[in-house]
Amino acid sequence: MLAAGAPAQTPATKPNIVFILADDLGYGDVQCLNPEGKIKTPHIDAVAAAGMKFTDAHTSSAVCTPTRYGLLTGRYNWRSRLQSGVLGGMSPPLIEPGRLTVASLLQGAGYHTACVGKWHLGMEWPLLPGAPAYGDGIEKGLEPGVVDFAQPIRRGPNAVGFDFYFGISASLDMVPYTFLEDDRVKVVPTVAKSFPMMAGRPGGQTRQGLGAEEFEAIDVLPTLTRTAVEYIGRRAAAKDGRPFFLYLPLNAPHTPIVPTPEWQGKSGLNPYADFVMEVDATVGAVAAALEKAGLAQETLLFVTSDNGCSPQAKIPELQALGHFPSGPLRGHKADIFDGGHRVPFIARWPGQIPAGSTSDQIICLNDLLATCAQLTGVKLPDNAGEDSVSLLPVLHGEKVSPVHEALVHHSINGSFAIRQGKWKLELCAGSGGWSAPVPGSAAEKGLPADQLYDLSADLGEQKNVAAEHPDVVERLTKLLESYVEKGRSTPGAPQANTGKVQIRKGKP
Repeated sequence: MLAAGAPAQTPATKPNIVFILADDLGYGDVQCLNPEGKIKTPHIDAVAAAGMKFTDAHTSSAVCTPTRYGLLTGRYNWRSRLQSGVLGGMSPPLIEPGRLTVASLLQGAGYHTACVGKWHLGMEWPLLPGAPAYGDGIEKGLEPGVVDFAQPIRRGPNAVGFDFYFGISASLDMVPYTFLEDDRVKVVPTVAKSFPMMAGRPGGQTRQGLGAEEFEAIDVLPTLTRTAVEYIGRRAAAKDGRPFFLYLPLNAPHTPIVPTPEWQGKSGLNPYADFVMEVDATVGAVAAALEKAGLAQETLLFVTSDNGCSPQAKIPELQALGHFPSGPLRGHKADIFDGGHRVPFIARWPGQIPAGSTSDQIICLNDLLATCAQLTGVKLPDNAGEDSVSLLPVLHGEKVSPVHEALVHHSINGSFAIRQGKWKLELCAGSGGWSAPVPGSAAEKGLPADQLYDLSADLGEQKNVAAEHPDVVERLTKLLESYVEKGRSTPGAPQANTGKVQIRKGKP
């Protein structure tokens, strides 16, 4: 039996790595994980059939920005300055200067690196003289006379290890509404723009602000897909012996929910379900591009999501039609409940990952950094990847101990949970997010301060057994406190936390 973190067999040549990150795709939205789901996802299912699906994979946070920070840096999001919420489209960079990322690690190992899609980790916009600096909050809009769009952007994706970047600065419901390429805007935003939150439905618009005149939300997913496919083609044609890393963080099925005419009505459910099918088609297009280029056999392909399904999908409407975006899990995006952060996670690597296999290992998207380090033979320094564990032995199908001693979860309002084996301890009385009981609501008042669930018997987190198991509550609380105090959850030298961490709301 191989111990967690022990070296697995390293291939003779370094594989290409393609990491597709859907935006707000629920655990139950993928049929290979939820056979009773009503949305057809044939391309994602095909990747799973040819590789490995994980039934207990988690994001570092139940919302966008913090998950992306953890994914690229291999450390929990709450170790950064962002203790709750998400950044805006104009916010300053979240990744600290000099921090090792998946991209910079692979770049140093000889990879060509690209990010195509939604960044949402902040960047340093060139401000006009006298313009106030932007903060971490989501902007309500963007007025002329603030940003000098003719000047290069600093500390964006190129500054953290990506040779090529094309995409949007944050979520597609955030300004500015224009594409970026490397450190420049493609088209200077000059007109006021906003988009329906769900195409063809009443119920609000995205934030109004400056956009490029021809930029339309409905074109973004097809443009990102086409750009990713073209990138794969360019790398195949380069024949320079360099493997590549393509990080593909999609804008969908996040709001604005805007499936193209080809996909409108295809699900028979609602526009969100149509948009999920279009995301599935993007996965198919990327897989087909790898096949066409003759690169499928030498490419490690991941498909996952940044958090659970958003209520903007009109979850009650979908449930009435027999589709449950969170599957058997409680909650959805933003929540400390598993529906907020347990996500689809699928990996395919022909000849290396056993086809049609399933893993019940409790893993995190943060594990990408350590996995890439082991793949390339790079030893992580003590001040990098403090919460990342290599998944390579698991991907090879080896029988290993639990790869994580325990896993920490985080909700949109900064509530904590810690998971170890069957036990999940939530250090809050309610959801910590958007589902009932909402933080501060009448429904939350009077509930126990802690929630403890035995997920082996209660996957839906319905029976709080904290009062029956005070020893488990105490043990897991102390373990979480140790992870905060040491600045890491993996073996190694203690590290400082960037953020001022409070594991219980309102307590130092």
